Amino acid sequence: RTWHLRGCLLGLQVLAYNRHTYETVAQLLLVTIVPAPGGEPPYQGEFLVGNRNVEELLPAAMQEMFLQAAAGVWERDDLHVINVTSTLDRGGRVPLPIEGRKEGVYVKVGSGGDFSSCLVSATSPQSRFRCSLGEQPLASCYDTFAPHFTVRWCNLTLLQVRPSPTPPGPTWGPGVLEEEGDFQPPTEVPPQDLLPGFLVTLLVPLAVAALLCLLLGHLMCCRREGV
Repeated sequence: RTWHLRGCLLGLQVLAYNRHTYETVAQLLLVTIVPAPGGEPPYQGEFLVGNRNVEELLPAAMQEMFLQAAAGVWERDDLHVINVTSTLDRGGRVPLPIEGRKEGVYVKVGSGGDFSSCLVSATSPQSRFRCSLGEQPLASCYDTFAPHFTVRWCNLTLLQVRPSPTPPGPTWGPGVLEEEGDFQPPTEVPPQDLLPGFLVTLLVPLAVAALLCLLLGHLMCCRREGV
């Protein structure tokens, strides 16, 4: 998987394979990135659909059908799909090829309005406790997803996104160079005499090396037996 970003145009190299014949095909997909007009929706809900694969929820017609079903339990008409993710990308296992089992899909839906009482009750602590016991969660509304979508209510996630504060812009200091101007240092640095430092750096190691050589020569030549 390779990608490159140039401005608002994103190029994705997609490699796909046929599950039955194992034939592969590569295609370069160009995506134009446009920011959402209203920004990120403040209220987001993620549903786990157990009877669908990810490619079945990618068409716009199927997403519109899912949004209509979600509007029945959310009680909002401004819903839109934010993300569609396969359960295999969340650590799920590949289903057995029997009885037409599906992989499962996580569908994240966003809205500008608050969650309904039905969704809040489905994610309440009492509902989570019932799910831990293997029982059905609490839901105070009719499941409008059935029979087209099998939603696993125990995996429902509600998220309220709060707008992040805008970071302050850069503060220009007094040393910014004006346009078409010459750089003037803020203070003049007096010239320094570097010769003493150079002599100290060079002569001190040489003097130490000479003393060590004299000491080593004295020990080796003048301290031998019979001399």
